Amino acid sequence: MANSKKIIKDGLWDDNPIFRQVIGICSALAVTNLMLNSLIMGLGLMFVTAFSELTVSLIRKFTPKHIRMMVQVLIISVYVIILDIFLKAYYPEMSKALGPYVGLIITNCIIMGRCEAFAQNNSPLPSFLDGLASGAGYTFVLLLVAFFRELLGFGTIFGYPVLGDSWTNWTIMIMPPGAFFILAIIIWVARSLSPEEKKEGGTI
Repeated sequence: MANSKKIIKDGLWDDNPIFRQVIGICSALAVTNLMLNSLIMGLGLMFVTAFSELTVSLIRKFTPKHIRMMVQVLIISVYVIILDIFLKAYYPEMSKALGPYVGLIITNCIIMGRCEAFAQNNSPLPSFLDGLASGAGYTFVLLLVAFFRELLGFGTIFGYPVLGDSWTNWTIMIMPPGAFFILAIIIWVARSLSPEEKKEGGTI
């Protein structure tokens, strides 16, 4: 039985999918110009990852090894479709704003990676918790990137003006280079704060 505290700590920090594993960064760069978009994307990925891991864990003993990857993709696709239908039904504007990136959750390396590395070898409840923790770690980084991009690019936070009319918006922050710049700084700072990496000379 995996330790709950360790699962949460790994998902949020020690094994964070973005600044530790550097996976799933496509959406981190694409939807982080606004904090609301980032929050919805993050919550959506938490939902898909948690329930995908739960399902994979529940059927892991009955899934033939030679087709387990296809089964995992099918499971992930089902939950992504549920998420997509929900957004289109209740939040059509957000669905339109996120565009194809909701559907592309199916190909997100974070979900497949956790299903294969964790859910395939652990019981359902720890797997569900691992999905939530990994999704929360992803969401945390998305919101952190979006905070600086929206603040500097639009002068707002969650759409509310905070810098006033005297602020000159940094156009580069709402463009792809701004996302790369902010994310690179976050990865650098996060890795610099790790005692283990300092001990090993900054390597992982």
